[in-house]
Amino acid sequence: MHNTVPIPVQEAVLCVNGMKCAGCVQSVEKALGQMPGVVAASVNLVTAKATISYEPTQASVDELAIALTDLGFPTQVDAPVVQPTEAEVAAAQPETLQRLRQIGVAAVLVLLSAIGHLHQVTGWHIPVLSDLWFHWALATVALLGPGRSMLIDGWQSLWRNMPNMNTLVSLGAVTAYLASDAALLLPQLQWECFFDAPVMIVGLVLLGRTLEEQARGRATAAFQALLNLQPASARQITDMAQQPWVAQTIPIRDVTEGMQLQVLPGDKFPVDGVVCSGQSTANEAMLTGESLPVPKGPGDRVMAGTLNQVNTVAIEATCTGEQTALADIIRCVEAAQARKAPIQRLADRVSGYFVYGVMTLAALTFCFWTAIGTHLWPEILHGADSMLAHHLDPSALPGDHAGLLLGLKLAISVLVVACPCALGLATPTAIVVGTSLGAEHGILIRGGDVLEAAHRLDTIAFDKTGTLTTGNPVVAQYWLSACAPGLGLESPAQLIQWAASLEAHSQHPFATAIEAKATELGLSRLAVSDWYAHPGAGLTGTVEGQHLHLGNLSWLMAQGIEVDPGDRQQTEALTAQGQSVIFLAIQ
Repeated sequence: MHNTVPIPVQEAVLCVNGMKCAGCVQSVEKALGQMPGVVAASVNLVTAKATISYEPTQASVDELAIALTDLGFPTQVDAPVVQPTEAEVAAAQPETLQRLRQIGVAAVLVLLSAIGHLHQVTGWHIPVLSDLWFHWALATVALLGPGRSMLIDGWQSLWRNMPNMNTLVSLGAVTAYLASDAALLLPQLQWECFFDAPVMIVGLVLLGRTLEEQARGRATAAFQALLNLQPASARQITDMAQQPWVAQTIPIRDVTEGMQLQVLPGDKFPVDGVVCSGQSTANEAMLTGESLPVPKGPGDRVMAGTLNQVNTVAIEATCTGEQTALADIIRCVEAAQARKAPIQRLADRVSGYFVYGVMTLAALTFCFWTAIGTHLWPEILHGADSMLAHHLDPSALPGDHAGLLLGLKLAISVLVVACPCALGLATPTAIVVGTSLGAEHGILIRGGDVLEAAHRLDTIAFDKTGTLTTGNPVVAQYWLSACAPGLGLESPAQLIQWAASLEAHSQHPFATAIEAKATELGLSRLAVSDWYAHPGAGLTGTVEGQHLHLGNLSWLMAQGIEVDPGDRQQTEALTAQGQSVIFLAIQ
């Protein structure tokens, strides 16, 4: 008996371009599934990414990317989850400008075509604009200009036996154009010219594509906000011995393990690391959900994306790039967006056959109305009010040419009406929006299947030490100690004003709460001198000639400040209720 060693399976993400509809998704998944070594593949239309499980002994991700590229879907291995550089953002702008130019040209063509057809409604013939050769020129420019890329992609997809929405657009537009050419060049046929159809098809499809791109942009905006948690650059310390530290700014992707970095107050930690010099506090709410800052000193760990609040510190990088905790979160969100809900799998299966079904239906429509329909219902060609018979003069048409033209128009209508593929776009867009917004608010959803099942929840259990909070502290109550009047504090409002003046220089959540209360009471901020922050303890400073301490009870007692027994007793009672008490002392 031989023991078989299981072949390890790895996962990878590919960026797949050129997908236009759910039919393309089905084609890419089918192509990947037929490649040797691929165990499973899931493709997301909105994010334009394919998540694959493969056996590295039989295939490599580079080979899979090349194979998809050869099939007409330009593909590359997904880049690390880091913020794009300014150069990469600038490189993407020409594509946006090109799309806007195409929309602009298509809009002008549609407007000219519409004006040129006003005579059909008003009877007014506008010189040049009502001429058939002018409309031939508009249709030609529309197909060879803004619509050129759609035509090429549509016919290439049909040649590769993977038709998509562009195939339907191409068939409808080109058929209408060629039929109108025949009518223009062979006037004895007495056919109608509808050069407006290719112009309108190209213009409306480009408009629809632009709206789809906007929808995708909105869907991925929350995910981009997650990427924005990681800074795009870091400050490398060139000489730790020199004080103050000399640092130079470098791209985040150039940070390596062991590098020493300077993090200023108010900056985010660029990578996971360990504090090697300095004292500060970090807001780690984006990782832990806890609103209170965590004191950080030499030897303490810090995480990428968390906020340094008080003082400048130096850290030594321990995890960079894809090894950081933030990168793990981003990968979880990407994986969740790639996991398909049952309804999405159904939509993709249906959409995979959608294009073939539409093409078949268009062909049957043409054959039926050409060979049978006009003989069964000949009155449809004579109905003056019929939209289908508009501008047809069957008495002037030889043989069955009237039925042929009617069949062409109806077949083109079937192809064009089927072009907007909301069936395959709506479901993945909704899932991307849900998972991205959840991640932005600290909720990680494991996938579309989990999101779809969430409506059946009737009980939610929270695993958290202590109390559940909103994450935004507020001032619930405040009072003056019995000894306050003798120390210069005359009213509770003055207490809030002094405290808010000290906290104006701090980014602590408690500082935000105290400042909000002072704003609510209409209190101005006073000048502060000798301000200093004691991480994890409190603040000191001088206001109106008084040297103040603002912090917790244990810190004040460590400073040798005596606290009234009544205040201490009330503090213990409030702490037992889950509230935090801050003291303002005059020394």
